Amino acid sequence: MMKNRRFDLLPQEVPTHFYNIVADMPNKPLPPLNPGTMEPIGPEALAPLFPEELIKQEVSAEQMIEIPDEVRDTYLKYRPTPLFRAFELEKALDTPAKIYYKYEGVSPSGSHKPNTAIAQAYYNKMEGVKKITTETGAGQWGSALSFACAQFNIDCEVFMVRISHDQKPYRKMLMQTYGADVHASPTNTTEAGRKILAEDPDSPGSLGIAISEAVEKAANDPDTKYALGSVLNHVLLHQTVIGQEAIKQMEKAGEMPDIICAPFGGGSNFAGISFPFLRMNFTQGRKIRCIASEPSSCPKLTKGEFRYDFGDTVGMTPLMPMYTLGHQFVPAPIHAGGLRYHGAGVVVSQLLKDKLIEAEAIDQLECFEAGVLFTQKEGILPAPETCHAIASAIREAKKCKESGESKVILIHLCGHGYFDLKAYDDYLKGSLVKHELSDADVQKALQKIQTPSLV
Repeated sequence: MMKNRRFDLLPQEVPTHFYNIVADMPNKPLPPLNPGTMEPIGPEALAPLFPEELIKQEVSAEQMIEIPDEVRDTYLKYRPTPLFRAFELEKALDTPAKIYYKYEGVSPSGSHKPNTAIAQAYYNKMEGVKKITTETGAGQWGSALSFACAQFNIDCEVFMVRISHDQKPYRKMLMQTYGADVHASPTNTTEAGRKILAEDPDSPGSLGIAISEAVEKAANDPDTKYALGSVLNHVLLHQTVIGQEAIKQMEKAGEMPDIICAPFGGGSNFAGISFPFLRMNFTQGRKIRCIASEPSSCPKLTKGEFRYDFGDTVGMTPLMPMYTLGHQFVPAPIHAGGLRYHGAGVVVSQLLKDKLIEAEAIDQLECFEAGVLFTQKEGILPAPETCHAIASAIREAKKCKESGESKVILIHLCGHGYFDLKAYDDYLKGSLVKHELSDADVQKALQKIQTPSLV
């Protein structure tokens, strides 16, 4: 009998609403603060950067938010995305665990990022915005927003972290093909960029620096808005189409995950797969473990502090309550550029503080070892970011082998790695090194934050 490896949905089964986990959280997130007054800010403070509808979603406590028809119609270019059973990986690991993966690499730009890019471009278009600026690490978010802006005829300007800009030229070319202007950040085109370059002319850049540049550009032009690819709640809730689909697909498989593994940068892919399942924990009493897998070179969840900090390097954003390594922290130039962010989303941070989710840090060598094994057994080359989730899943599968338990593990395969072959080449040549941020380096970064810890 043939094994059922793939579990698909029909187009009409694409979710009709975004899920807002804030409605169900036992402890609501703390408010953002004005860095000058240290008082909570209102929605009006976000108006220079975001369209009104996204601001409403950012502060909403409504559980379900309807997806506009135009957004859902654009989703149908690639949604619903498939869910697979990883039989060959299970066999290679000799584990009694059942391993599934939800594959978002079938999107036009090759990752989960268009789920929010399409929504954000649509809401900006409806309010007459002419141009959107943004940052990107590995290039997945920049590619997705460039694609989305092309769908709604909006200009797009992308500040790409310099180390990723140099490591991943094909991501830059894809963004340019979609019509975007792409800069290697830090640049001389913004005050923030010039300040960084004056201090470090050879700066590899960081997401925090690129955010500063993109925010500055948007704040100085009334026809321009800013779009963020992770961290903020409106971004995270857009991604919940992934987890909502996965629940239906797991039901078709006759299973429900015991463990969910997803990579963690700012929180968007982790939230997208896990939040709908966490809702089942909150409302149905389930005990699904949700593991956020981050790089050991940028371990904000596992070694950072829960405190108010800026979302960008220069300090242009409000102060956000989050797990952070400090807004001036510049991570090592690892290939998983999408995970090189100093802080974590406010909602995810609160969930971790309340011990409703888990986090672990994994070195890049273990991650690429996991990615190569997955490629050989399942045939899909995962993005370096995704390799973190695979490595976490392999750890859990090995535990099942040791204990004899047959648990169901769900991996969020949030993007393919076909633009990241240089990373695999470096790994296979043995030129990558193990990199773990020391406790001393963590404390050095945290000492630069002037706001008090919330722990």
